Amino acid sequence: MNSMFKTSRKFMPTYLLIALNIAVYACISIISGDFMETRYDFILWYGQVNQLVIEGWYWQLFTSVFIHVSIIHLLGNMFFLLVFGLRAEELFSIEEYLLIYFLGGLAGNLLTLLFGPSMISAGASGAIFSLFGACIIYIQRAIGQSAVTALLYSLFLLMVSSGPKVNNLAHLGGLIVGLAIGYALAAVRKSRATYQYRYSFSTR
Repeated sequence: MNSMFKTSRKFMPTYLLIALNIAVYACISIISGDFMETRYDFILWYGQVNQLVIEGWYWQLFTSVFIHVSIIHLLGNMFFLLVFGLRAEELFSIEEYLLIYFLGGLAGNLLTLLFGPSMISAGASGAIFSLFGACIIYIQRAIGQSAVTALLYSLFLLMVSSGPKVNNLAHLGGLIVGLAIGYALAAVRKSRATYQYRYSFSTR
């Protein structure tokens, strides 16, 4: 069973990502002179403005993952990043962790384009949902349980996190990527663990 679990804890990616998000928010707040909300022009430049992304500002698909519109938005996302990130550190290598996080964030932002050119969004929630999805389905598969339970938990989290000012498509995009990567990693490692067990048993 140990071969099913890797760890990235010694690299502390969760704390580093939290520190980076806080640092970005702090720098913007100092420049703008407002610690409660991010100035609109910063969101236009570094958040995701669908019209601008369509016109070629592709960097916003990445930078918007580190932009938060208010201190409440930042603190809420960092809390859930701490919860799900620390769990992910126990399950995945540093490469896998970062792949899940950033690919989930990118997928959520790409799916956000379906809202149309007038949509403006920012935040790390798509990436955080990706970590959650990867963790929940990986654990279920590692202990030999059906993936259906993971899907039900994921659906529940989507429902309770939805709201009028919430980017549900970013959540959905990140969650789908996380579920897919977590399922794939569990399948690969389980296959290797089974092979190693059978090989060691047969050579005794």
